Order: sequence, then C-alpha cells, then structure tokens
Amino acid sequence: MARTGDRARAVTAPALSTLDFALDRSSPVPLYYQLAQQLEAAIEHGVLAPGNLLGNEVDLSVRLGLSRPTVRQAIQSLVDKGLLVRRRGVGTQVVHCQVKRPLELSSLYDDLEAAGQGPTTRVVRNETAPAPADVAAALGIAEGGEVTVLERLRLTHGQPVALLRNYLPTGLLDLDGARLESTGLYRMMRASGITLHSARQTVGARTAAREEAACLDEKEGAALLTMRRTAYDDTGRPVEYGTHVYRASRYAFDFQLLVKG
Repeated sequence: MARTGDRARAVTAPALSTLDFALDRSSPVPLYYQLAQQLEAAIEHGVLAPGNLLGNEVDLSVRLGLSRPTVRQAIQSLVDKGLLVRRRGVGTQVVHCQVKRPLELSSLYDDLEAAGQGPTTRVVRNETAPAPADVAAALGIAEGGEVTVLERLRLTHGQPVALLRNYLPTGLLDLDGARLESTGLYRMMRASGITLHSARQTVGARTAAREEAACLDEKEGAALLTMRRTAYDDTGRPVEYGTHVYRASRYAFDFQLLVKG
C-alpha cells in the first residue's frame, strides 16, 4: 500500500505518462475511492482520453503500489459509471467521460462537439403524425393536427447517450435524413433562417422502459434523466417541442446558482 503522502507511480503508457496520484493512507477516505476519484478527474479533464489503456489490474497494482483488490475496486467503480471498460487480452480502457451539459438554449449536438465528444446520430423516426394533447398545447395548434415527429439516438464515441424526440410544425424546415445524421437540429434551424430566442425547460428523472433501455444500452429500470423543452423563435412562435431521455450514468446537467439580492 502507498505510504502516507507518497506519490504513486504514473501509469506507464505513452498518452498517460504525466499521470500522478496522491494516495494518503492516513486519510479516512478509502484508498480505492481516492484512486477512483483521481482517475475520474483525469478522464473528465481529458488527461485520459477515450481509447487510452490503463493496463491490467496486476500491472496497475504494481505500478501504483496498491493491493490488487484495492485497484480492482477502484476500476470497478468506474466501470459501473461507464467510464472504463475491461477488454479481454487488452486490459482496462477509457471509454468516455460523463457529459456535463450547461442549462442554456443550445443543442446537444453542439455541446458534445464543443466538448470534443465526437457526436454521431442515428435517425430512428422522421414522419408526420397527429399531435397529442401535450404536443398541441406546446406548439399552439389544434389537438390531432399534423406535426413532424423526429426521433434520434445520439451517441458519443460509438456509445449511446440520449434518445431525443422532437415535434415540429409541419413545413417549418426540410428535415433531410442525411443532414440530421451529420449535424444538430438547432444548427439546421439556424441555417434555414430560424432565430432561436428562448425556451421553457423542465428536467426530471425516471427509470428506463424496456425499449428505451435497449436503445440506450442500459438495463430495464436503469436511471434516466429526462428533459422537456419548448423552444421559441424571435417572433415568439413555438418552433420545437422536445421530450428527451439521457443515460444518468453518462450524462448530467451542470448549472451555476447565484444568491438573489
């Protein structure tokens, strides 16, 4: 085990040579948790990038001066969070960091791209359908009136992050399938001359239904973050109503709170 205040040796891989871990045996915080937290911080800050290898548990325990069970527990906690994956014959590999999205009027695609997350999209549904009551109320149309229904699976580094369902007034813009898979919906709106101005948004949580779990590569009943948003253009016209679900293991909303007056 690492001595009090000692620095554990860096993980010896080309992209990871700058890593250094401070593990304190005198702390009431378990060593596995200290290691897991520092590995997670390295992933979040891009020091450990998707695809980087940490090696196997035996090598890591020797390199870091920790027992194998301690290293195994630290790695397992990050595997459970979806940050690491164990690959037979390869070792432990970084998969991705959790996406932390600011609460502002921006598209998930743009936020992921800006964070270097390599977003890709699969269009699941793109068709017109009668508007249910909640959609009609949000878009200011009669219940049963036609709307465009768009459903997409958003991925980063090949792993699903969110299932996005959007309802738009018919004829608002050309929702070409190829463009939808190569860019974001809000970017397409801006390119069509639509100026987004404001939105009303509600964030919540629930468990995954069977079909959602299958799409998101989660177990049925896994925790999901939810978001409902109605976006308006600069004339006050509602141009989009979205109901989205996100994998809680890979996604979080991030915002700042200020003391009022």
